[in-house]
Amino acid sequence: MGATGWRFNGDTCNLDLIAEVPKLTPEANATTGCECNITNNTDCHVVRITLKFYSLPGVLSPELTKLPYLKSISLLGNRITGKIPPELGNITTLTKLDLEANYLSGTVPSQLGRLSNLKSLILSSNQLTGTLPAALGELRNLTNFRINDSNFSGRIPDFIQNWRQLNRLEMVASGLEGPIPSSISLLEDLADLRIGDMAGPMQRFPPLNNASGLIRLVLRNCNLSGELPAYVWMIRELEMLFLTSNMLSGDIPDSLLLNGANRTYLPAPSISSVQDTGVPCTLIAVEMTRELKKAITTLFMKEMQMLTVGRLVKKNFNIEDESGGMGNPVVIPFNASVTNNILEIRFYWAGKGTTRFPRRGVYGPLVSAVSVEPYFKTCLAGGKKKKNKIAYVGIAVGASCFVLLVLAVIWWKRSLKRNKRKDKDFQGLELRTISFSLKQLKSATHNFDAANKIGEGGFGPVYKGTLGDGTVVAVKQLSSESRQGNREFLNEVGVISCLQHPNLVKLHGCCIEGDQLMLVYEYLENNSLSNALFGLNKSGLMLDWPTRFKICIGIARGLAFLHEESRLKIVHRDIKATNVLLDKDLNPKIADFGLARLHEDDQTHVSTRVAGTIGYMAPEYALWGYLSDKADVYSFGVLALEIVSGKSNTSYIPRDNFICLLDWACQLQKSQNYEELFDEKLGSNINKEEAEIVVKIALLCTNGSPSIRPIMSEVVSMLEGQTCVPEIDPEAGGYTDDLRFKAMRDFREEKYKKTSRSQNSTSVQTDPLFSLSSYDHSEIEPVETR
Repeated sequence: MGATGWRFNGDTCNLDLIAEVPKLTPEANATTGCECNITNNTDCHVVRITLKFYSLPGVLSPELTKLPYLKSISLLGNRITGKIPPELGNITTLTKLDLEANYLSGTVPSQLGRLSNLKSLILSSNQLTGTLPAALGELRNLTNFRINDSNFSGRIPDFIQNWRQLNRLEMVASGLEGPIPSSISLLEDLADLRIGDMAGPMQRFPPLNNASGLIRLVLRNCNLSGELPAYVWMIRELEMLFLTSNMLSGDIPDSLLLNGANRTYLPAPSISSVQDTGVPCTLIAVEMTRELKKAITTLFMKEMQMLTVGRLVKKNFNIEDESGGMGNPVVIPFNASVTNNILEIRFYWAGKGTTRFPRRGVYGPLVSAVSVEPYFKTCLAGGKKKKNKIAYVGIAVGASCFVLLVLAVIWWKRSLKRNKRKDKDFQGLELRTISFSLKQLKSATHNFDAANKIGEGGFGPVYKGTLGDGTVVAVKQLSSESRQGNREFLNEVGVISCLQHPNLVKLHGCCIEGDQLMLVYEYLENNSLSNALFGLNKSGLMLDWPTRFKICIGIARGLAFLHEESRLKIVHRDIKATNVLLDKDLNPKIADFGLARLHEDDQTHVSTRVAGTIGYMAPEYALWGYLSDKADVYSFGVLALEIVSGKSNTSYIPRDNFICLLDWACQLQKSQNYEELFDEKLGSNINKEEAEIVVKIALLCTNGSPSIRPIMSEVVSMLEGQTCVPEIDPEAGGYTDDLRFKAMRDFREEKYKKTSRSQNSTSVQTDPLFSLSSYDHSEIEPVETR
């Protein structure tokens, strides 16, 4: 192993020091151990080798098998290279193998699965690759398994369920992908579970209710969503709960907060001030709690993301480069807007690392202080003089406020009549989102230059803009004359500002100034799904089948979040291709929540105002105003058919006796000849099995009876192959096919009666059956009936 400073003494079973050996840390240890009563003779045998923190440059030799009674190998903190010898699997007496923090490469040999007595296997912080061999599932006596900071691939294996005696499991930045297997519920003896920085699909909180002895639970950045189970707060021995960088929701029990429990991290590691002293020149100090500082300083960070007030201000921040060496402080000032006296600052560890070097718990970048100093501070040092100046400033501010109040009252009275209708819409509004000024948005869009216009719809144009911090946004400018625009504006701000999910568009903020109403969204590079599907995308974007399938799953996850996982249960009411945007990686994001409504599960909701788009509305809602989350399920089914076929449900008429794409699909359901629906542009590059599953799910979602339609979490499960698609009789359902398409037929007949008028109409009267907006944020006015 490259050790030259010791000589093994066979008489004493010790390592005799023959030269000075530098230690990496005071924890360095170089010992061996022997037992003399293993066999019937008087021979003694080496059973333990410990060489920790000596930076040994050698390799693991297959000749270790010449020590057939070896029980423990601990080589933590060296520079051992090469591969793990498969011959180690022949040392069947081995109970501990600790190779953490070396330079081992290659894959884990399957022969290690022969070590039936192995209790501790630690491979963290190496350069190991490949998948974990299935043979490791045979290590049924395993109590400690750690593979942090590695380069493995594949999913977390389901065979971990075999390790029923496991007490400690660590897979932080291991390279493995999620989801966390549900079979983890079988590991009832877990006391320390740490999984983090894991790619993969969104999933709910893993079932850990059987692990009642958990002491430390870390599930950081694991794509978790939904409610945090209540049983987590009932685990009596729990000392640390770390769930940052997920999409979990739920409340921390008041009892924990009152008792000063500061070991719980639900959002990203953050610190915030809610001080409000009423004094305009008070220095607001935002300080870390002891535990938060500990959490940051016990990570070996070189790269870190810093976020403040919802925006990224430092990306790939390298503390080593910035400081220029140890002991040099780094002070970084940022400008930020404070809303409701709350300033939030987050530190996000973006890189891999270890918590062991140079010594556990006392290293890494120390953020010693975070302070906030208002740029308008007017406090001066010096006793009475300071007080006098404060008094003068107070009087001046008070007088100014009084004058402004008088002017505001005069202006308000003069404009009351002109703005009466708008004031009624905004009465009692208390915005819970960032407010932009008109000046900011004019600057961002170059005064709403036509060159930056990316869409036009019934509620106004949409412009691409760049904020002062470099954030690219989409600015939706609502018409000042549209009463419905005001209503949609309020609804959008009230709904989407409360929701966060990877498959929902993000609202950055809004602007209410004069007669201007604007919404500021994240900018999505690939426009709307309708443009990509129906040939309206000028960039020539072509969606292949894997991308389409991914989009189907993403939309379903977004809807499942709205209906079942969000604290506010939301019915979108207008799911269609123009209301789904695509980011740079072609991930779907549901947008346009202007028609969204809260859904109360315990009540039957009958809407007095039916709103949506003909062709996507469920029959029970379009005809009788009955609204439930099953209306969105119906719309998703129509959209899924469009994704498979590449054709619009409302503008594609395959034959004279069919009214729309869905009508045609319902007829094909009887013959099971689903391939006629597949988009011919995909040719042979389509997974027919997956496409047929999508069609079957779409037809199930568009069943005439709401009770037969699945909920969206069931749709996600079917799309991901976790459950089978049930076979439904095409004739089953509470409504006839005629009623199913009645709204569309009535609308089409009315349209033809008013052909001349519709040809001369403005964008507000655009026919949603045959016109598609170029960007979802500038949606056409939906069809409404009363």
